[in-house]
Amino acid sequence: MKHAYYVTTPIYYISGNPHIGHVYTTVVADVLARTARTQGPAFFLTGTDEHGQKVADAAAAAGVAPQEWCDLLVPRWQALFAAYHVAYDDFIRTTQSRHERVVAAVFERLRASGDIYLGTYEGWYCVQDETFWLESKLVDGKCPTCSRAVSRLSEESWFFRLSRYRDRLLEHYRANPQWVRPRSVYNEMMAILESGLDDFSISRSTFDWGIPIPGGGGVIYVWFDALLNYISAIDWSTDDARFHAYWPASVQLIGKEIARFHTLVWPAVLWALGEAAPELVFAHGWITVDGQKIGKSLGNAVDPYALATRFGADAMRYFLLREAPFGSDFSYSEEKIEQRYNADLGNDLGNLVKRTLAMLQKYRGGVVPHPHGSDFSNRFGELPPRVRSLLLNLEFREALTAIWELVVTLNRRIDETKPWVLAKSEAAEDVRRLDALLYDLCEGLRWLAMLLYPVMPERTREIWRQLGEPGALDGSWEHALQWGGLATGTQTTQGDALFPRLEPVTLQT
Repeated sequence: MKHAYYVTTPIYYISGNPHIGHVYTTVVADVLARTARTQGPAFFLTGTDEHGQKVADAAAAAGVAPQEWCDLLVPRWQALFAAYHVAYDDFIRTTQSRHERVVAAVFERLRASGDIYLGTYEGWYCVQDETFWLESKLVDGKCPTCSRAVSRLSEESWFFRLSRYRDRLLEHYRANPQWVRPRSVYNEMMAILESGLDDFSISRSTFDWGIPIPGGGGVIYVWFDALLNYISAIDWSTDDARFHAYWPASVQLIGKEIARFHTLVWPAVLWALGEAAPELVFAHGWITVDGQKIGKSLGNAVDPYALATRFGADAMRYFLLREAPFGSDFSYSEEKIEQRYNADLGNDLGNLVKRTLAMLQKYRGGVVPHPHGSDFSNRFGELPPRVRSLLLNLEFREALTAIWELVVTLNRRIDETKPWVLAKSEAAEDVRRLDALLYDLCEGLRWLAMLLYPVMPERTREIWRQLGEPGALDGSWEHALQWGGLATGTQTTQGDALFPRLEPVTLQT
């Protein structure tokens, strides 16, 4: 039997406060997990990366110990994800003993197998990114990722024999051209592979905030430590049955700036342990302001709480997924969010819900009438599997565009059928036509609530409540999404506008 759907975010480096870029990745993982659960079990992991020199330096600047610093920051991340209706199954911290035990076990196993050996490292190091760089990769003598100054470092170090796995990596890439997406990142990693791989330094001796090396001699490098969270969270080496119920991961979401670690180092470490590589690593693009990536280090991070307060968390989730193809960079502006909110959510979806339930209340006392037959089953019968396929293929904009075909069709049906005219007639045929229209509109709302639930879980629950639906909104689509599933005689309730119209307001960064 195929293992459960397992989706991960990168674990977020805890040197400061989270920003909208972190929300973006985590919301995507949440949408994938909710979608996967419409056909079977799923497991969604996120968390925080809490070791390394940068964390130690930030804690020292705040006048507290590193562990205390991490303990102060973690609740901010968890509260933010809750504010955006993220429902993860596990939140792992690299300072937890369950993780540290696995990291030590991996180190000892790979040292025993010869995949880890003791040597000397000398090269350039970026504290901001906790990354070593070859001199040839520097840009004007600075870090190619964050443009900060790098330091020359020389120390005794333990190394992982990454070069041993170059040929296997090349073979894996060529045999599985879709395992790293988008294609631009795949091509970039292939170019690195073809130019050769050096062994990977995995220990530090110049500071002590990290997982101690078994037997002494420094701490384990934060990147080697962090990558292992994906298997420590599912009990690698301690619960074989649970581990293999989830591994290999179905999708590992990362930002494109950390693709090198996740698509070159990570699969090699897994193979050294005798485990499979992830099925897909997706390195998504950046949210930009004035052409620059949003980030803490660049000083242009937008307050994600302010965005959720201003637009609503579900509207922000919708914007992040609808605005651009997943994988590409896209620019953020409050004006763009407002346009999406007022047009798509307010005028299209919100007005459809309001008009439908208002007419049902006016013409039928809010009670769902008999359907009298419909063409919607033929027209939209393949919509649920199509939407699920697009969502699980990380084509979020395309999935929402497909769902909006139903929104537009329902709104058009109101305009074409003119229920306000039919309601004035007592002719049996007009009564039947009005019943049929009102039923299709309500059934369409039921479908929209279920199809949009992974993207907008809170607002779709409100649609569900107004429809008077007793069933499970987050259940299987196979049987629930058959046209005609809404029971005749269901009592509906009118509610407030789902997306009240916004007036322009400027948010602070």
